[in-house]
Amino acid sequence: MTEQCLLNHDRNPDLNREQIEENLRNYLGCDTVIWLEHGVYLDETKGHTDNFCRFVAPGEVILTWTDDQNDPQYPISTAALMRLNVAADAHGRKLTVHKLYQPSPVLISAAEAAGVDQVEGTLPRTEGDRLAASYVNFYIANGVIVMPAFDDPMDLPAQQSLAKLFPSRKIIAVPGREILLGGGNVHCITQQQPLALPASLRSVA
Repeated sequence: MTEQCLLNHDRNPDLNREQIEENLRNYLGCDTVIWLEHGVYLDETKGHTDNFCRFVAPGEVILTWTDDQNDPQYPISTAALMRLNVAADAHGRKLTVHKLYQPSPVLISAAEAAGVDQVEGTLPRTEGDRLAASYVNFYIANGVIVMPAFDDPMDLPAQQSLAKLFPSRKIIAVPGREILLGGGNVHCITQQQPLALPASLRSVA
């Protein structure tokens, strides 16, 4: 979870960290909550973690990354990495962190800004604004991973990285720019329903 999102007064004005953790345990059945400070730079959801950091296997997470120290995303990802490096999962396992490099900054064109339907509650779109593009916003389906692509040189390396992390699944890249213009991406607009593990396997997951 990110503090930027769940501890935001606009989202949870009457809940503190401990109350939020208790709700997550009660509703999701989780034992451990790992807090990161922020999400992807300029994410209008105020830092949804599915655009920034995801579990890819027990004890393994994937984190949006850049090596460009002049990119505002760099200190955000670096701070998250520091927290993840000292965190453990519910079974006490030290986390393995895989870096997934972000695309080049995705900037809104004049035509795109003019084409967004400004319904009530929509944040304004202005030419040149940077969108919160991330390959971490993928969807895990039966036998496949559906990931956003941005017609960027980093699309293929991201697809290859996901293929290594999910060797039993086919990696399918779909155009993500149009989704991003409306906010969020592939994972945000899907409603996955995972298959429950048999009771005999739950203790070792």
